[in-house]
Amino acid sequence: MKVGFPHMGDVWLPMVTILRGVGVEPVVPPPYTKKTLSLGVRYSPEGVCIPFKLTLGSMIESLDLGAEGIIMAAGPGLCRFGYYAKIQERILNEQGYHFDMLTTELFEGKFIGVSRFIKRVSGGAPTTKVFGAVRLGLKKMDALDNIERVVHKVRPVEAVQATATKIFDEAKHALDEAPNAKSVDLVRADFVRRLAAVERNPQADPLKVGVIGEFYVVLEPFSNMDVEIELGKLGCEVHRTTFISEWTKFSLFLSILGMTEKGKLHQAAMPYLKRDVGGDGWETVGEVAYHAGHFDGLVHLAPFTCMPEIVAKNIIPSMKEQIPLLTIICDEQMGRAGMLTRLEAFVDLLRRRRDAQRKSGGLVRTAAR
Repeated sequence: MKVGFPHMGDVWLPMVTILRGVGVEPVVPPPYTKKTLSLGVRYSPEGVCIPFKLTLGSMIESLDLGAEGIIMAAGPGLCRFGYYAKIQERILNEQGYHFDMLTTELFEGKFIGVSRFIKRVSGGAPTTKVFGAVRLGLKKMDALDNIERVVHKVRPVEAVQATATKIFDEAKHALDEAPNAKSVDLVRADFVRRLAAVERNPQADPLKVGVIGEFYVVLEPFSNMDVEIELGKLGCEVHRTTFISEWTKFSLFLSILGMTEKGKLHQAAMPYLKRDVGGDGWETVGEVAYHAGHFDGLVHLAPFTCMPEIVAKNIIPSMKEQIPLLTIICDEQMGRAGMLTRLEAFVDLLRRRRDAQRKSGGLVRTAAR
């Protein structure tokens, strides 16, 4: 069976490796374009968020390329996103597409849960083969995320803009072609060295900006109009706690004890929000509370109509932790020129605030909302 899946950041990299490893032909849809979004908007209910619209458009492109099955996340704990697969399947059936919707619950079993799901998708491939494919796919994702963390540090100080981004794109292709775990380690080490050797601008004095918000729009550059790249161009070192590889390492026990990043965020949010509100709302509040003293500012990304992020956005102004914060609402009505104008103004505010702090030797409590 030919199996497709919608894009979300670089999730295609482990998915292609895993599917090929168990003898399933992956159908990788093209990167998101205006056509993808247009397809999704055309067939989506008006009030749904941009993750629904983009994933639906990506599914259509996969099916048009010959996919016979579509992999999609589902299940409880994901806000409305957990129900999207069923709705999207019905919409696509009504448009004449007939396929298998292959759903998996994101919070079920981690490595073991993923392996069971892949075994089902493969039609019963040997367990050792499944484990090997999943392990290699996740190792590639972990390596790519580690390289991306270095890219975030290099972008604001590189002498020639886009150098780090170009190296990062090359790293993706190299990891895609890596045949085994040893070669993945070699690729990771090679590209980290290449990034370390990038010529720096000696006058660069980067700001530290955290990117927080809803999982999908944080990870999918098309949905947020490459906000991390644009921040890098403006001289900001991006810090993001949301990575696909981190989800595979998440431990509920360690999280409850506050021994993981997610657990620390939940504990930091407790004075303001004592329970999960779905999606990433709890984490967003925790990010503000936990990182207020670490960063110069925060960029909050949220899909239009996203209830968990609306809850978080309304809590943030009343928090005692004060940090400049820019909320960017992501939808098909979002324009790049408007987003860049707001981003430039926000970064200018952060620089002025930091300069004032340095001159006074104290903390300036001006917050941007």
